[in-house]
Amino acid sequence: MSRTVITFGTFDVFHVGHLRVLERAAELGDRLVVGVSADALNMKKKGRVPVFSEKERLAIVAALRVVDEVFVEESLEAKRDYIVDHGADVLVMGDDWAGKFDEFSDVCKVVYLTRTPAISTTAIIEHIADM
Repeated sequence: MSRTVITFGTFDVFHVGHLRVLERAAELGDRLVVGVSADALNMKKKGRVPVFSEKERLAIVAALRVVDEVFVEESLEAKRDYIVDHGADVLVMGDDWAGKFDEFSDVCKVVYLTRTPAISTTAIIEHIADM
């Protein structure tokens, strides 16, 4: 029986932390589906547009061998629908979100993975801006 894992993120300024969380998420099942935050959703969540466009971020994530399917995440409120529509057995999120998605444990297993230490997109963007 196949096991589908789903995760979500902006995946802007793609870095090794993104790669590691996707690799570890893929190890939890047979199929990895990734929701990439829409540009408008990122603006709503973070108050800034991504460095790379939605189309570019989708292409980057889709090119990874551990990723089986990508789609645009248009709304945080639709997360349950995305999980159900993609037949996800496991929802994986970074541990910075610990506890925030436990409400979906009625439709799938919820797993929070530790983030790669000392790396974040925001820190990279700030470092480049300071150069």
